[in-house]
Amino acid sequence: MPHTRKQVLTIAGSDSGGGAGIQADIKAMSANGVFAMSVITAITAQNTEEVTDVFELPPATIAAQIDAVFDDFDVAAVKTGMLSSAAVVDVVATMLKLQNVANLVVDPVMISKSGQPLLKPDAIDTLKTRLFPLALLVTPNVHEAQQLSGIEIKSLSDARRAAKVIHGFGCKQVLIKGGHLLAERATDLLYDGRFFNVFKGEFIETPHTHGTGCTFASAIAAHLAQGKSVVDSIQTAKAYLTEAIRHGLAIGHGHGPTDHFYFLDR
Repeated sequence: MPHTRKQVLTIAGSDSGGGAGIQADIKAMSANGVFAMSVITAITAQNTEEVTDVFELPPATIAAQIDAVFDDFDVAAVKTGMLSSAAVVDVVATMLKLQNVANLVVDPVMISKSGQPLLKPDAIDTLKTRLFPLALLVTPNVHEAQQLSGIEIKSLSDARRAAKVIHGFGCKQVLIKGGHLLAERATDLLYDGRFFNVFKGEFIETPHTHGTGCTFASAIAAHLAQGKSVVDSIQTAKAYLTEAIRHGLAIGHGHGPTDHFYFLDR
């Protein structure tokens, strides 16, 4: 008997190394039980060590991809990643506003694991003013939250202040991903405009963390699409990500990727 799955769209850059970006998003969404569609915003020449080149697609091509997906599929959630420039942010925001997307997860990707800028400085304001107000959830890591809020973040107390600033840009909820940068490692902070929720996790000492941010946001979007609350989606996605990191793959010569399908090895 044919059956259906919830359908989730990722709008992001392509990673030729397969560990982050669109490739990580599709793997994470598939591993978390949904059917993934993709809109590519930029093509990167990338591996586990570095990003060597970026080619941004024309806004019209990005808009055409979004149109094609929404014309045919029942999109239950959307996740955005690398948007590269103000022009790309603008076209994505315009298209998603037309579609009235309820479950929009915005991962404000600004820099690669190797330190390559992935969002032009002039695009940050466009991100705040055009895309954040459409988002159910914005998921910056500590570095991105500092850029967005102007607050140096070293503790949960700092993260709380930054979350309030970012929430003020219009998103419904903001999740600051602590990772290894907070004093409280592997701890994430959610703010919904009224209350804070702290998600503690196991910190796994490994260099193989390429694509963790993309993976986390995509897994959250997958569970939102399946009807879970924001808190439940984050908890489920965090448990999945922890195991994907635990089983990280020692491939390439830099930061290896997480294993999105670790459970297939059992």
